[in-house]
Amino acid sequence: MPEKLNITEFNRETLDLVNKIIKRYPEGRQKSALLPVLHIAQAENQGWLSSETMDYVASLLDIKPIEVYEVASFYSMFNLQPVGNCVIEVCQTGPCWLKGSEEILAHFENRLRIKAGETTADGKFTIKTVECLAACGNAPVIQVGIEYHENITTLKADDLLEKWQAENKNSHTNPYL
Repeated sequence: MPEKLNITEFNRETLDLVNKIIKRYPEGRQKSALLPVLHIAQAENQGWLSSETMDYVASLLDIKPIEVYEVASFYSMFNLQPVGNCVIEVCQTGPCWLKGSEEILAHFENRLRIKAGETTADGKFTIKTVECLAACGNAPVIQVGIEYHENITTLKADDLLEKWQAENKNSHTNPYL
């Protein structure tokens, strides 16, 4: 697997963006910027948040590191371990499960030869199970980065995998740039 970064400092452009986001909130309420800043930190750190990265975010927001850890560990959109370039999130909530997400998950696992929570040896793909992706009417649903894919079948899953492999998909883009 490729070496994973561990940022403890943003570059000037990213730091300017973070400061712009922090300024959206009243003095003393900079913790309100935590979610967007975590998204930025994760994108800058190849898709995951190390404890050092979260400590850095805490210092930028002038909050305690535990406040960052609590939020990052609560939401499935944040990864606390290194992940592949393309993170495939499979919804496992009731409506998706009823419409076959378990079969879709098994299909991805078989095709990639990994289980949910694992990353391929080449570092290209990680499979995660997540709770509601808020598209129940078009279940089963998967998410890769900011892209949603609905009404997934095994055939659609195969087409998407081939596309992502061909384009060397990287789902760790900064949603604020």
